[in-house]
Amino acid sequence: MRALIQKVEKASVIIEGKCIGSIGKGLLIFLGVEEADNYDDIDWLTAKITKLRIFDDEKGVMNLSVKDIDGEILVVSQFTLHASTKKGNRPSYIRAAKPNTAIPLYEEFVKRLKNFSGLPVSSGEFGAYMKVQLINDGPVTIWIDSKTKE
Repeated sequence: MRALIQKVEKASVIIEGKCIGSIGKGLLIFLGVEEADNYDDIDWLTAKITKLRIFDDEKGVMNLSVKDIDGEILVVSQFTLHASTKKGNRPSYIRAAKPNTAIPLYEEFVKRLKNFSGLPVSSGEFGAYMKVQLINDGPVTIWIDSKTKE
């Protein structure tokens, strides 16, 4: 399971001209699910993300988590995080999970992130064509892959 995490001032997801999710200060998480992922990946990743200290404290040092600042979280599914560009110029997405695997894991990730963090969590719509708007703060962008946790 891969997550691309961006610290944002605000972010939103728009589908067919309608805003379906928006947040203020917090984290925008693009989540990619692969066939080998399971609920252990979700638990590890939600704990890691919730505890990431990437928000400034009173001294301007990145020492606070999204939970510490009572931030918000927006999760957007993005199978392209599993793109392979080793051959040719057209990325291969063979490692990305098929919808019957990915959808339940994506939905469970959102659910467990809400429960673990206790924060407002919005999400996009799996498989939909989405427009994501954001104001990146810093910018701070972090890549986490549950398969490289050890």
